[in-house]
Amino acid sequence: MTDIKFGTDGWRGIIADDFTFENVRRVAGAIASYVLNHENPANGVIIGYDTRFASDRGARIVAEVIASAGIPVLLSNDYLPTPTVSYNVKNLGAAGGVMVTSSHNPWNWNGVKFKAGFGGSATPAIMKAIEDELGAGAMPSGQPAQIETVDLKSAYIKGVCKFADLTLIRKANFKFAIDSMYGSGRGVLPGIFDKNGIRYVAIRQEVNPLFPGINPEPILPHVALLQETVVKEKCHAGLVTDGDADRIGAVAEDGSFVDAHKCFAVLLNWLLVRKKWPGDVVRAFNTTGMLDRIAAKHGRKLHEVSIGFKYAADLMMEREILIAGEESGGIGYGRFLPERDGILNALLLANVMAEEGKPLGQLVADLQKEYGTHYYGRRDLHISDELKNGAVRRAGDPGTSKLGPYTVLRKENRDGVKLFLDAPKNGNGADAWVLFRASGTERLLRVYVEAATPELVNEILENSEQFVQQG
Repeated sequence: MTDIKFGTDGWRGIIADDFTFENVRRVAGAIASYVLNHENPANGVIIGYDTRFASDRGARIVAEVIASAGIPVLLSNDYLPTPTVSYNVKNLGAAGGVMVTSSHNPWNWNGVKFKAGFGGSATPAIMKAIEDELGAGAMPSGQPAQIETVDLKSAYIKGVCKFADLTLIRKANFKFAIDSMYGSGRGVLPGIFDKNGIRYVAIRQEVNPLFPGINPEPILPHVALLQETVVKEKCHAGLVTDGDADRIGAVAEDGSFVDAHKCFAVLLNWLLVRKKWPGDVVRAFNTTGMLDRIAAKHGRKLHEVSIGFKYAADLMMEREILIAGEESGGIGYGRFLPERDGILNALLLANVMAEEGKPLGQLVADLQKEYGTHYYGRRDLHISDELKNGAVRRAGDPGTSKLGPYTVLRKENRDGVKLFLDAPKNGNGADAWVLFRASGTERLLRVYVEAATPELVNEILENSEQFVQQG
């Protein structure tokens, strides 16, 4: 029997090898048992799915398993963004939600996410309870409940539209390029922009489960077509969502990529300067230090959490949180949902541009000028478990005091091992650091770097890869 491992936001695996209908049933049985034992099953479960191969069939299987345990199910009648499931869970008071998706992974992956009753990523404690049910082989049965196929998208779209000032965006008369990366955000932003008279061009809106030429992840190099489109169509910004539309990426008016860190910084600065909403700031361990500087200037408490939005969601249940975000482009708001949302963040970036009267690249440049230059890079190394685990161990070893030509000033090991380096700061630029983090589910080591210049980022990435390969 295949060993099913849960990652930061659920389970995912390679289609046909790991993601089989039998394994989907096993995961669904564990979720059903968790709902029966820890939630109010009469409140039912919301189920959605993305545009990947077999997602719709997988969602139907999950629905059948959960309904056969006596738990009523509302099953989406169409592909939808993951935050749509979370929104409906909270809005309808459901016991939880299931989304069949593998988010930003390559075309040959699929998976299952569980959303808690509060309308967000399940907390670590909830995921542990589901894993325990899975380990016990739970497959409860009872008086079969109803499976109702419904429109879940309309209520969600109304909700996000209330959160952004679409009238202001229309009046600003900016032009946007929208890229859904063949994912389940398809048609959502174009529909909102059409209805509100906002100028746009849209790409990669069709369903194609092969995601031709890309992984549906809103980072370089997968955003190349969006970059070309922004320049060719003379847009003021490009807005891109990932495979299940819970992550955001962007492109500036000159075609340059605006990573998730800068999107987060632009949104945080706008919230603090313009909106003045209350609450703390939450960022993941692998995100930019610019957020710390912005929060400090405005006297806001900043919390650093482990990687995975479930850790941010956990904190959002305990405290008043203004905004929470992670390196991969997942950003959420305490007054909306404890959930990342690519569609909402696309609308809010357009909102910031409209309120400031500036294209996206100018907003980023303004922040770099005020808070110092911050540049970021990531390298995913597909290597053996031996090399992967050895690199993390050596990085944390007290004897490792240099990386390339730079001295290690200090180390942190909240989630992986982060080394702070004595690299040049370009004036008041970023404190240079590199983070080595091993995947718990793949033969993969991620190396994250922040520094004060793009050249320095690339140099530290090269030094880091050489360090890893030394074995």
